[in-house]
Amino acid sequence: MTRETGRREGSDSQAVLLVAGLADLTVSTLGSALGTVRGLLRRSDATELAAEAERDLRARGRLVLDRYADSPPAHLEILARHVMARHGAEGRR
Repeated sequence: MTRETGRREGSDSQAVLLVAGLADLTVSTLGSALGTVRGLLRRSDATELAAEAERDLRARGRLVLDRYADSPPAHLEILARHVMARHGAEGRR
């Protein structure tokens, strides 16, 4: 076996180990998530919990839209415009 072949096999085995580790992590995470969902469904206050989650999601959505939508002019910009308008009106008198 040459050095190049050894490196290739090492890379292949490293990739297999990474994929296997990722698969194990995915399975354990999904199992944990399913257990959490089952526990939430068994709760007596599931309706209130769902309503609270809906309110939270709406608030998050509002924040996201506000963040990325066209924003109104800055407060200081509005004040500067008022001052400029006032000075312009006084100069015309």
